[in-house]
Amino acid sequence: MNARVITLADLPTDSPMPLIDRQRIIADQMMVSRVVLHKGFRVERHAHDNEQIAIVLSGRVKFLLGEAGTQTEHEEILVGSQAIVLPSNTPHGAHAIEETTILDLFSPPSEKTGIDQG
Repeated sequence: MNARVITLADLPTDSPMPLIDRQRIIADQMMVSRVVLHKGFRVERHAHDNEQIAIVLSGRVKFLLGEAGTQTEHEEILVGSQAIVLPSNTPHGAHAIEETTILDLFSPPSEKTGIDQG
């Protein structure tokens, strides 16, 4: 693949669930998604083969981590300039406490992520 320049404002925006807007750049080895989670957005715990790094650019979001109902279950609240590293197959979910903008990095890329499954 040749180098390419992309302007985020030119990317299409989709809304795979209520209260979320997403723009994606999909390459051979990774995928970057810019997501805006509107206040009240919630995605339940799920897991996927992709490694994921979520960088909170602004706002506040609660991550639900670990298997529900087990000793691994816990929550982390992240704010702007914080990031969370989610290894492959790590159960996680999220709840937007306020409008939040996140830069999500996935490797390998995937057409479907947890938000695509609702």
